[in-house]
Amino acid sequence: MSDSGPQPVDVRHCAAGEAIDILQEKWVLHIVHSLLHGPKGFNELGREVGGCNPTTLTQRLCRLETLGLISKSVRSVSPPRCSYGLTDSGLALEGVIDSIRAWADIHLPSEDGQPDDSPGRDGSGGLAPHVGASPDGGPGFH
Repeated sequence: MSDSGPQPVDVRHCAAGEAIDILQEKWVLHIVHSLLHGPKGFNELGREVGGCNPTTLTQRLCRLETLGLISKSVRSVSPPRCSYGLTDSGLALEGVIDSIRAWADIHLPSEDGQPDDSPGRDGSGGLAPHVGASPDGGPGFH
């Protein structure tokens, strides 16, 4: 038998593949990033994430709560007010987001179209914690 080289790994059935399936869902990392700065109410979270319609935000929050990444606290019943915060599992994703930001700072072009070799795009030398609009108008990590 001839060796045709390394065979592709089916990541759908491993822990990394499962994590990627969760984290790649639209808005999930934006929600987690926003909650890294503390618990937020639904409307505040929606404004900070930006661009996510309320139905999708509700679906993502329910999924993240089911997975144990966030917790929901009911602050009042009438009018209904809830706040969302990260659990220990959710807080553990801070390193993932920091790694993505560090990779982007090195490998993605800056606003002038050139690779950005500086340690952080915010000018502080660190990784900026701000969530804002990306150049294409969508939410982004800065």
